[in-house]
Amino acid sequence: MHVGRDGWLFLTGGSNAVLDQYADPGFPRAKLWRWRRILETRVRRCVELGTRYAHVVAPEKLAIYPQTCNGLPFDPDRAPVLRMERWLRFSSARRHWIDLVRPFRARAAEIPLYRRTDSHWSFSGYLLAYGEICRHLGLRPREDIARRRIGSAGAYAGDLGLKFDPARTEMAEPCLFDSAARRIYANSLVTTLESQGRGRDAHIGAHVIFRNDSPQADPRRLVLFADSYGHHTVTPHTASLTPMLADTFREVHVLWSTSIDWGYVARTKPDFVVAEIAERFMIDVPQTGFNIEKLADLALARKSG
Repeated sequence: MHVGRDGWLFLTGGSNAVLDQYADPGFPRAKLWRWRRILETRVRRCVELGTRYAHVVAPEKLAIYPQTCNGLPFDPDRAPVLRMERWLRFSSARRHWIDLVRPFRARAAEIPLYRRTDSHWSFSGYLLAYGEICRHLGLRPREDIARRRIGSAGAYAGDLGLKFDPARTEMAEPCLFDSAARRIYANSLVTTLESQGRGRDAHIGAHVIFRNDSPQADPRRLVLFADSYGHHTVTPHTASLTPMLADTFREVHVLWSTSIDWGYVARTKPDFVVAEIAERFMIDVPQTGFNIEKLADLALARKSG
């Protein structure tokens, strides 16, 4: 953990050794090659299944706000997300890569795109990423989402702020908004934990489906494989890509995993498959042969034990 200027907190260690990934040699070249092959395989398999693949990496706060790090010794241009993009230069997967670093850096001085006390984006950051995803997929993002927000700003301690005693807090903008999208399915991992009052603890293995019958919704189906940036449940002061995409498409399926369940894709026949992963998690190359329900059963057994 690093405390930067004006109370900005940065994740530098942890199980993923974030700052080490920015060093030299940093993120292993062998894993960059493996990721390149994984993305090329995903693109090819999606074509075979009649769908379109898109890949997006949520960059670390270090890559976007290095100027607030107060002399922390690292090179933001050695961010794994930027190195991965360079390794895709002559790859068939390059056209399926959604760049967030440049649009985020371009707006970073105008609006806070991350929470000071959190490793995740602010509402504005999620909205910016959502817009980039939509444009990459060839559709116009909904421009009225921010105007439909409900609630008010409130004190908030993010995942980094909670590591302090007392917790470090900040004022967070409202993140809920009116939408025609409704959840029509949640697997047992989600519903069991919700019945215990801890639905937001349903992480890896969570599976939900949203339906939007609004005439303004794009009539197509999108399947999102994601981590916490695509959290299935938002709160008054935490945002996610999921409700924004659910507000845009007729049907959005969300599976909390960095792997692709190809059997699920074949059964649901989506128009788009979008995979999101936090930059720090790229160090753990996803497994193949993944099944969402088997993963959910394993996760539920672990949480119940």
